[in-house]
Amino acid sequence: MGALRWTAAIVTVLFGLTACGSADPATPAAASSSTETGGHPCPEPPRLSSPPQRVVTMDGAAAAILERLGVGDKIVGTAAPDFFKAFTGDEAAKLAKIKVIDPGQGNAEAVIAAKPDLVVGISSYSFGGFDGTPSVEQLARAGAKSLVACDTSMGAAVKDLTETTTFVQQVAKVFGVEQRGAELVSWITASVEGAKRTAGTPVRVLALSTPPAAGQPVRAQGGTGLANGVITLAGGTNIAEDAPQEFASLSAEEVVRRDPQAIVVISGFAPGSDDALLTAIRSSPVLAATTAVRENRLVVVPQSILLSPSVLNGDAVAKIAEALHK
Repeated sequence: MGALRWTAAIVTVLFGLTACGSADPATPAAASSSTETGGHPCPEPPRLSSPPQRVVTMDGAAAAILERLGVGDKIVGTAAPDFFKAFTGDEAAKLAKIKVIDPGQGNAEAVIAAKPDLVVGISSYSFGGFDGTPSVEQLARAGAKSLVACDTSMGAAVKDLTETTTFVQQVAKVFGVEQRGAELVSWITASVEGAKRTAGTPVRVLALSTPPAAGQPVRAQGGTGLANGVITLAGGTNIAEDAPQEFASLSAEEVVRRDPQAIVVISGFAPGSDDALLTAIRSSPVLAATTAVRENRLVVVPQSILLSPSVLNGDAVAKIAEALHK
């Protein structure tokens, strides 16, 4: 692929740390060096003398993983409940009963006041990376251990859901429910296998959360984020996969040259409706001439199940695969 203009930006890791504060990937922040240069080895999960009894989850995605592992009764509160929106039926009803200690990203005072012995989150930015969130050191002084999903790509393009399955296994180990963890990993793997498309030529995909602004680069998902793995499993090739970071900035000319055949529209950041977001993207002068817009091959996927570890990552694979291969 040709030359690209890259910019590092924080948003969720994974983040998808979604709508919890509706952080926008188009907005640069003080990125850590690991975000800019690649990942770091996953540390061992924290050692506790006994399984945790009081747990705070920094986001609804982590809470849902605990529920699936059968330890949801240990949750004394969660932040970022917007992650629950992707769930339906009985599971959604069960998650809705979890006490919300902060509707935003996880205020340190509220988290510590819950007296947790363990704090769990899907993004390292939940631990001091966002304004007001508690650092690992603060939590340690308050007597709480920390467990967070880690970047398993080590700076390489993500091709699968290893970040998700590794996190599930680590959570299960901390709670002493390794067998349930293995079963959940098998379930996630099976859901992906049932949805992914590997036959034929991969479809060129552009993944973005906002329409390009006039005279500005197109901000898209790069190669080292979990979204790249989801798109790959669905039978797509991210046109910005060669970006050595999670978020990328492409010139309008480069987008046209790479000509995406499909566009994955990431919802959860824009304040308006999904329909309004789709309309804005379709009417973008930069994107109007792409094969994706001409053939109306666009699909909306919630960022909470695309950008970060979730038990519903397989649903994201299925939704994208259907759009790519219809």
